[in-house]
Amino acid sequence: MKYMMTYDMMESMRNTNQWLGATARAFASYPAVALWPNPGMEMLKAWGEVTERSFSRMVAKPDWGISTFTCEDGKDHLVSINTVVSRPFGDLIHFAVPGRKARNRRVLLVAPMSGHYATLLRKTVKSLLVDCEVYITDWHNARDIPVSAGKFDVEDYTLYLVDFMKALGSDIHVIAVCQPVPLTLAATAYLAAEDPKAQPASLTLIGGPVDPEANHTEVTDFGRSVTMGQLEQTMIQRVGFKYAGVGRLVYPGLLQLASFISMNGETHTKAFQDQIMRIAKGEDGEHDRHNTFYDEYLAVMDMPAEFYLSTVERIFKGRDIARNDFWVDGKKVDFGKITTVAVKIVEGEEDDISAPGQCLAALDLLTSLPDDKKAAHLEPGAGHYGIFAGRSWRNNIRPLVLDFIDANSGDPTRKLRRAKHKDLPPDAGLSNVAL
Repeated sequence: MKYMMTYDMMESMRNTNQWLGATARAFASYPAVALWPNPGMEMLKAWGEVTERSFSRMVAKPDWGISTFTCEDGKDHLVSINTVVSRPFGDLIHFAVPGRKARNRRVLLVAPMSGHYATLLRKTVKSLLVDCEVYITDWHNARDIPVSAGKFDVEDYTLYLVDFMKALGSDIHVIAVCQPVPLTLAATAYLAAEDPKAQPASLTLIGGPVDPEANHTEVTDFGRSVTMGQLEQTMIQRVGFKYAGVGRLVYPGLLQLASFISMNGETHTKAFQDQIMRIAKGEDGEHDRHNTFYDEYLAVMDMPAEFYLSTVERIFKGRDIARNDFWVDGKKVDFGKITTVAVKIVEGEEDDISAPGQCLAALDLLTSLPDDKKAAHLEPGAGHYGIFAGRSWRNNIRPLVLDFIDANSGDPTRKLRRAKHKDLPPDAGLSNVAL
């Protein structure tokens, strides 16, 4: 599978489907077709529109869509997305609101590198902007990174996080979502040994696989059922000639997307069938619920092959983190070195990606951290997406996270500021009204 031809073939199939959708939509929209009214033409047009949009989104990086913010003065202020640290495989960016008084809470969101762009956390960013200065890791699509940039595996990822934390200072509060949870914990432990003063003030770890064996899911079962050789031969390809990363070994985003969809195939099939019918009846909208979700869901990025393979081998199969036997740059990372950083675990009761218990295992590794620095929350009825961007996040988890940040901040006045707003409605995090 590790040939540019197979990558180009996959891209050609995607491009062909996009072209077929565009052709069907254009043909069914031809004015002369209206002379012979036929519901079949409306269905063809609807199918073409859905197909063209879906396949075109697979190679487009979504925009953040956060352009303005309403501040205390009642005016809309522009949001400026600034790069704080620029690296070949990912940047550290800041959502700045010029004209707004700087927030005392400073939060670093660690976004997953698991097939989707960091924009998957758009709603999380919006909800936190109300109360915080928000920074986020913006990982790059591996297909666009020249081979000359070198490799990028779990150790490089961890060192990137170390550098990002150092750049932001020790008063930063880190929130890691899903895949980066164990590596964020490792980066903090690395700092605890190498540069204790650069450790963050707190860690909030949301639905991540610290110990995949703590509670099995389809993801962990897949990881246990295949060998590394099988993964390398069936999942890894070389970027084709169309992109700047030509020749780079990657785990293609299109393959990852196929895996995502196969996990809930019937649900996705029905969603697209329903959308086609809505378009045929004229009941759709440019930003309706279907388009809003799938424009993001279908936008996928390639991962560096060494990152994907080392994640499977060291996090899932070898359980290096769970066994406290993780090494970075020739140095063993000892989680017992973390003694001052407050750690909060958030899990969803119905999470089918990182099931309850997988993330909670982090607390057992923190043998030198006092109990009053540890916290955990299991959200009833919440799935994976809901614990960081859905209703459960807005109504229950976000307020708890902000309280946790305040309780572990050096500025005692923050608790008072939080108390002033304790009667806000649960969905206040999604509004653009500054506190």
